[in-house]
Amino acid sequence: MGILVSLTKVERRMNLHDYMAQLRQEIDQYLILLIKTSTDAPVLNEAMLYSVENGGKRIRPVLLLMMLEAFGIDHKNGMVAACALEMIHTYSLIHDDLPAMDNDDLRRGKPTNHKVYGEAVAILAGDGLLTDAFLALVEDDNLSADIRVKLVRALSMLAGSSTGMIAGQVLDIDAEKNPVELNTLKRIHHLKTGRLIEFACLAAGMIAKQNDEIMASLSEYAHHLGLAFQIQDDILDIEGDTDKIGKPVGSDVANNKSTYVSLLGLVGAKEMLASEIEAALAVLVKLPADTKLLKQLTLYVANRDS
Repeated sequence: MGILVSLTKVERRMNLHDYMAQLRQEIDQYLILLIKTSTDAPVLNEAMLYSVENGGKRIRPVLLLMMLEAFGIDHKNGMVAACALEMIHTYSLIHDDLPAMDNDDLRRGKPTNHKVYGEAVAILAGDGLLTDAFLALVEDDNLSADIRVKLVRALSMLAGSSTGMIAGQVLDIDAEKNPVELNTLKRIHHLKTGRLIEFACLAAGMIAKQNDEIMASLSEYAHHLGLAFQIQDDILDIEGDTDKIGKPVGSDVANNKSTYVSLLGLVGAKEMLASEIEAALAVLVKLPADTKLLKQLTLYVANRDS
């Protein structure tokens, strides 16, 4: 469990904090440029920007850019891919919050998209972000056509309906009606949460032109980091601060959702979190890259309070 404490050194936290803040600022500015303005339907543009500008930690795009820098590539080469990834993530959150899905009133402490713009516009805002993400990728002149095709294919698969995020969402909905065992829960979150994290890592590898062995290691790292991210979410649902996590604490318990805490207990969930973080760090050691900041980011996932 000591591994979860090692991020508390002030000098390391500030170093990571400053770097993430810099990347988040660049991402936020570029995202605005990629949101297409519709003169015929300005409310659609407004609704898309509402959710995109609702902040968040930007973990996925930050991870992509940090991974790229670790391989010695200027992170600006991955900015469009990072923003496309965040657009996909934001669309999924808009749809997750809908009454037919999680029926949430708050997202990061603000009213959810459908509470402000109505269900129809919220659905279309999500659709717009999803579609425009792929347009942004194919129009990225900083990358070769070959790499752009690889990125589009990877994002389509990892966010999609076969073995991607959408498949995980369907399994998650089913799990709300039927209690699941641990391996099934891990499968759900490997798809629902882990796949977009995996794209962040693989996209950086593709842009940096890494070989198949390295790409496999990036997938392995993402698998452990994605599970760790979800386990910490489950822990925060019990121990978190409503003001910091932006939604009521205990909502998973109230909805009888299967979580790592409900299956393993709070202590067991924390032990599993530590194990996944250790496994993720072990993969980073094998990468031919400067992974100092990536190690800090990995520890940050385990220690975050929102």
